[in-house]
Amino acid sequence: MSLLPRARNAAALLALPVLLTACAAAGTEQAASGPPKPGGTLRLGISSAPDCIDPQQAATNASINVGRQLVDSLTDQDPKTGEIKPWLAEKWEINADSTAFTFHLRAGATFSDGSPVDAAAVKTSFDAIKALGTKAQLGYGYLAAYKASTVVDPRTVRLDFSAPSAQFLQASSTMSLGLLAPAAFQKTPEQRCQGNGLIGSGPFVFESLKQNQEIVLAKRKGYTWGSSLFKHQGEAYLDKIDYKIVPEPGVRTGSLASGQLDAATDIQPVDEPQFKGNGFTENIRPNPGVVFNLHANTTRGVLTDEKVRQAVLKGVDRAEVVNTVLTPSYKAATSILGSATPLVSDLSQQLAYDQKAAAALLDGAGWVPGPDGIRVKNGQRLSASVVFSPVFNQNRSVLELIQQQLRKIGFDLRIEQHTTAETTQIQLSGGYDFLWYNVTRADPDILRSQFSTKAGNRSKLTPGNPLDVALDAQSSTVDTAKRKPSADEVQKLIIDHAYAVPVFELTQVVALGSQAHAVDFEASSRLQLFDAWLS
Repeated sequence: MSLLPRARNAAALLALPVLLTACAAAGTEQAASGPPKPGGTLRLGISSAPDCIDPQQAATNASINVGRQLVDSLTDQDPKTGEIKPWLAEKWEINADSTAFTFHLRAGATFSDGSPVDAAAVKTSFDAIKALGTKAQLGYGYLAAYKASTVVDPRTVRLDFSAPSAQFLQASSTMSLGLLAPAAFQKTPEQRCQGNGLIGSGPFVFESLKQNQEIVLAKRKGYTWGSSLFKHQGEAYLDKIDYKIVPEPGVRTGSLASGQLDAATDIQPVDEPQFKGNGFTENIRPNPGVVFNLHANTTRGVLTDEKVRQAVLKGVDRAEVVNTVLTPSYKAATSILGSATPLVSDLSQQLAYDQKAAAALLDGAGWVPGPDGIRVKNGQRLSASVVFSPVFNQNRSVLELIQQQLRKIGFDLRIEQHTTAETTQIQLSGGYDFLWYNVTRADPDILRSQFSTKAGNRSKLTPGNPLDVALDAQSSTVDTAKRKPSADEVQKLIIDHAYAVPVFELTQVVALGSQAHAVDFEASSRLQLFDAWLS
């Protein structure tokens, strides 16, 4: 089966970030294949064409998995513990109300044009990301309260914020706030999207882009300032990374099976079994951040009634969704946050399937079964629509199963498929009953961007509600012990009031051929290829 030279832009939801970390099988194959060795080109099949490969502007999975290799960040985040670790910054201090962050930079790091990674370059980069506005699709939110940077000395920079911004420490580990050289900003944002002027300090440099076909990165010679979490120091092992854009899942898996690719992302549930054994391995990890969920607009139709929302929450059988439509690689939601998110709460009891309790709630609220089984009240049918785009291959199948489950309690869920652009416009206009989406970030502050009345407010709540108070509290300190109670309260309030109905955690499945090793992921579930190698 040959690689297709053309690719459709597979939809990738705004801020739908991706892909995850290693699986048990990886240790076995690594031991058998000997010590890592340098050299070679990794042929990596990806499922959609990156819309922009400038790390500071990118938001789609495909874009992020390319851009992460080009830039370093001030910090890094441990995927196992969520702890923030040194990278370009050796150490840092944060003031009491989390409005000032002072970073002390390591010596010797340079951008690929030879210019130093110093305090002035950090200031230039952050000021430029802020100036991008909404073009910095993820960084825009991370820097919402950013005021300015101050060069304290050549290796010390202070970033100031107008409001408590505890989330910024984690944000400083993300690719979206990765550093570009001052010279990069002489190019337009549009030019940088296409690779022109992408001057980072990362372990790889941009080499070429063929629209809808492939993107090639090459090893950065002399690189010696990798993250403290990298498995080795010095240069990357791979000479090149060749991202092949192959949207059709069957072609992508066929190309991997036939040896035309060394690895492939976005392996679909139906294709997983063929890459377990037979010389293949899979790296699997659930996304941190907001799980796939039915997010309710509490100002529309039947969803204004909290008892109706609670009935829907109890009427969804999450285990059946995972067991029927997905695979054991996927997890039923146990909170509005995924299990890989720092400070996640276990609310699995509150999310237990309970058809009788759902029916009792609807009975108590005056909804009685109609002639077709759908409940009615005062001439109104118990019905709401869900807006979704097919950013994940199984979305429609999952929603159709949920539709069947909710019919059992007399609720009619209408499914509306739209393009990603249309879905974004509907979300911004508020013209929806339920939104179906997920958002990846390895920090509980992702909930503030979706639920706070000062941010996304997808539930259309009124300002000053208890959820706002808890969201503000968790954003005011980086002290985990102090932050956890408010993060717990946020998750509990969302479930108690059924502002959203969590269903399952998106899982990234990357399959590797026998020669590919250590195609790994960082904490925010982006591909990290510094330690990858070929035998």
